Amino acid sequence: MKKVTVVGLGYVGLPTAISAAQSGYKVFGIDIDHNKINNLKMGISYLENISHSTIKDVLAKNTLEVANKISASKSSEIYLICVPTPLSMNRKPDLSFLQNATMEVGKNLKHGDLVIVESTVEPGTIRNTVLPLLEKYSKLDQENFYLAFSPERIDPGNESWQLENVPKLVSGIDNKSLEKTLDFYRKFINNLVVVASLEIAETAKLLENSFRLLNISFINELSIYCNKIGIEINDVISAASTKPYGFMPFYPSVGVGGHCIPVDPIYLVNAANKVGINLKMLGIADEINRSLPEYFIGRAYERIGNLKDKKILVLGVSYKPNISDIRESAVDGLITALKREGAKVFWHDDLVKVWNGERSTPLGSGFDLAIIATPHSYLDLKKLGKTPILNSRKSI
Repeated sequence: MKKVTVVGLGYVGLPTAISAAQSGYKVFGIDIDHNKINNLKMGISYLENISHSTIKDVLAKNTLEVANKISASKSSEIYLICVPTPLSMNRKPDLSFLQNATMEVGKNLKHGDLVIVESTVEPGTIRNTVLPLLEKYSKLDQENFYLAFSPERIDPGNESWQLENVPKLVSGIDNKSLEKTLDFYRKFINNLVVVASLEIAETAKLLENSFRLLNISFINELSIYCNKIGIEINDVISAASTKPYGFMPFYPSVGVGGHCIPVDPIYLVNAANKVGINLKMLGIADEINRSLPEYFIGRAYERIGNLKDKKILVLGVSYKPNISDIRESAVDGLITALKREGAKVFWHDDLVKVWNGERSTPLGSGFDLAIIATPHSYLDLKKLGKTPILNSRKSI
């Protein structure tokens, strides 16, 4: 039984660790978050798509162990790095989690071990940042270990596309690294797609989510136009979607959220700037996306006039419907903008429950305005009584 260490047990690392454990590997899951580790040890899942019973099962079979640090006494042959790569306060790539994880893996690396990075990075990061750190802290030359990049493709809440059936890109720093990585993933992923170089795989991941940012920002801008001329954007989208080729529907919102779409394109913009290229379209799309809270402030003014001291209920604060994931949620910007206008802002989300030190407000009447930000399917709008409703998913 090969031993695998998965560093980072979030939305990517935990499903991967469990799938590996279920497919015959002995897995050690590592995360610096003590609450996550304590929950997992008690068999409690903190992800909606993983049940408590699944956690308890792999723990009982002793195919998964979890801890806050990599233990030298439990040496693995394979290391997966699945840590966050967010943006810094000044909206630049923050590789601190990746660098720290890489250093810890390097300290435990042995001759013949395989390191796979799943964290999203800009082109050149695996070769120019991860590799030197592994060599430095392992005191091994690259010829003595294997290195690969296989970007995650996790969509929380998507019941159709799960870890095992989403095609997975795989690249290696050399052919032997690629072969070993393919051998590892074949145990629990159905469709592996070989990519010719690390840099192609790195760039492909950024392209996937830049494509989505561009199209979502465009549809949001078109929704503003449709509002101005008095037609419903969703009717326009439905009509255009009848075309059987060359069109893919995207839908309006208060802005893009989640761990990928608002972040990954900025990694691509940053990488392009380093070589003197200005990716103007991504810059404009990012600007449109971040300006949407102000647009909805204007819509709120149109609906109820001055917002000062008005009681406004925001419905749904997660970044997309029917999940509790609040990472990079665009709703945060909307609430901040409403408070800046002097509104008394409350929010309701029975999936999130607690957010930014506040608790979800029950659905009910007595508000001056309700704004549907994230339309969870459970929402019963009848409970709002005669409260005016502004639906961010519609243009009118």
